[in-house]
Amino acid sequence: MELGVHLPLLPFGDEPPSLRRLEATVDTARDCGFAAISANDHLVFQTPWLDGLTALASIVARSGDMALLNSRDLEPLAVASYVALIGTSDAIEPLRSMDDLASRLDLSHVSTSAARFDLAELRALNARFLHATPYLEIAERLSARGISGGEAFWDAVRGNISVFDDVDEWWTVVSGPVQPIVEDADFLAKAATVLPAEPWGEATWGEWTNAVKAATGAKGRALFHPLRLALTARESGPELKALLPIIGREKALARISGRTA
Repeated sequence: MELGVHLPLLPFGDEPPSLRRLEATVDTARDCGFAAISANDHLVFQTPWLDGLTALASIVARSGDMALLNSRDLEPLAVASYVALIGTSDAIEPLRSMDDLASRLDLSHVSTSAARFDLAELRALNARFLHATPYLEIAERLSARGISGGEAFWDAVRGNISVFDDVDEWWTVVSGPVQPIVEDADFLAKAATVLPAEPWGEATWGEWTNAVKAATGAKGRALFHPLRLALTARESGPELKALLPIIGREKALARISGRTA
């Protein structure tokens, strides 16, 4: 069993909340072998509080290998970027390290009016952070979830996730089982007859759809929509030119033949 600690956000006795106390909590948790640090975000209050997110943001650099958790499954550096830049004249953008963030801080850019917290804006920033995250920064987290698709999988799906947990859905799409949605059985039967042999790469999708177009006369939505529904059971998602080679021919053929795979 792994243990974690919740950061102290309230006064204890005569000691008010402070960075020193947050750092001491993190150091003690690390020395005790704790695996995670958490803080409630309090964003659903009528007036949202940023205490939990600010506390997490302040100890990102000190946390080492411990996981940082909040009730919204947001990336700590995305949260830190938002907390630091909200209420300033600077554009709110996801920064990749605390050093980058520190270099951007300029107290002369802080607005004299109250900062306006927007949860939707924070979620969008979190998505942008993940979309720009290179594979090497995420590889261990993927492996910890049993996701073995490597860099090809991450590059294929990262543009379609808002929080990291979304990778589980797309790994299921890749690895199965997926129950296909059959929109046009006759069309899919013809598509199956021209499915290319492996090995597959990013060019395979274009080669296959061109062959399907020649065999059926379908184009546009009539060409692509039935294939996406059969292969992924979803209306939208990552580009199939990147996803199809990871799904592989065996599962792809089964799905367009109407079988769960």
